[in-house]
Amino acid sequence: MLLEMMNGKVAVAIMLMASIVLGNHTNAQKQIPFKVIVNKALIAAEKQSLLMAKKYEEQEGRLPRTFEKDKDVSSDSRWWCSGFFPGVLWYLYENNRSAELLKYAKLYTSRVEREKYTTDNHDVGFMLYCSFGNGLRLTGDPSYNEVLLTGAKSLATRYKPEVGLIRSWDHNKKLWQYPVIIDNIMNLELLLWASRYSGDPVFKRIAISHADKTIQHHFRPNSSSYHLVSYDTLSGQPHLKQTHQGAANESAWSRGQAWGLYGYTYLYRETKEQRYLEQAKKIATFIIDHPRMPKDYIPYWDFDASQIPNTPRDASAAALIASALTELSDYVGRAESKKYRMVVETQIRTLASPEYTAAVGENGDFILKHSTGAYPMQSEVDVPLTYADYYYLEALTRLKNKK
Repeated sequence: MLLEMMNGKVAVAIMLMASIVLGNHTNAQKQIPFKVIVNKALIAAEKQSLLMAKKYEEQEGRLPRTFEKDKDVSSDSRWWCSGFFPGVLWYLYENNRSAELLKYAKLYTSRVEREKYTTDNHDVGFMLYCSFGNGLRLTGDPSYNEVLLTGAKSLATRYKPEVGLIRSWDHNKKLWQYPVIIDNIMNLELLLWASRYSGDPVFKRIAISHADKTIQHHFRPNSSSYHLVSYDTLSGQPHLKQTHQGAANESAWSRGQAWGLYGYTYLYRETKEQRYLEQAKKIATFIIDHPRMPKDYIPYWDFDASQIPNTPRDASAAALIASALTELSDYVGRAESKKYRMVVETQIRTLASPEYTAAVGENGDFILKHSTGAYPMQSEVDVPLTYADYYYLEALTRLKNKK
């Protein structure tokens, strides 16, 4: 019994020491100027991402997806995430105009080009605008215009005027007549670009119709969103609402809320329509003020997950939120802007810490740890994800560029 008591005291002492060390580390992190945190994070991200680029350089057509069970998981360009690693390299190039980064950004971007002809899913915007879109923005390469415009035409084929939205998926037709997921809001940016570039107003009309009908049917009174709404193809009205990747149909899947926040923020930037700004602000309030949002603003995979706090976080949702709020802070009043920036700083300090940022050469050469892909399917749970790195780099770049 005495030995057990002694062991118990030792265990408590060890836990206390660990808590003190962790607390000291957290306090030390808070003392570092935020600009220093951002710049150091970008430097570390470049080292890690160049390792990734070199690893797949000779694997023709392959792109990083995740690192699971100590094994690299890659994909070809058909996987919806194929444009994110090229985008990571473009953001790194934006921050350090090195010939090496430019070489790899062009190489991995070229691996996605065939998706400009893709008409069987809605992810063309993710695939092409994150890769070729960033490349065009930074280099002005005229050949990238053709890829993006062709991709926009392919995406537009999935729009049905009778429904007023772009169809997301073609599978599970026994359950879903015309499924539209909240993620699809992200692909409208490609259409808005195409309308500006080509002068064809049809692209913009499709984007506006999709955005407006999503506000009408995807969001609950508290401004949280369903993941999926399926529409009747004759009436154009919803016949089913679900949260397919969330904890329950009425739950708030964290990344879904982040997609909406990000989408309506850029929709306001591109259109200057006040209703999109108001929608973005409502979603921001729901996310930031949610009683189950942790103090570090790295959300659990679903705000309504039954096992909170003993359930995975989602760094990808946090990175999305940080990037969106950084931009949204420029479009609102001083008090709201200050609140958004406080949240972003807390998120970035946390994501840039060893708790979420991998040491160089670890984590399969991904930057961030602890993302959650699709928890109900037990797919990509508590792993690095390529889109987490992308939106993290975008957030860091936006913060660095702020005056």
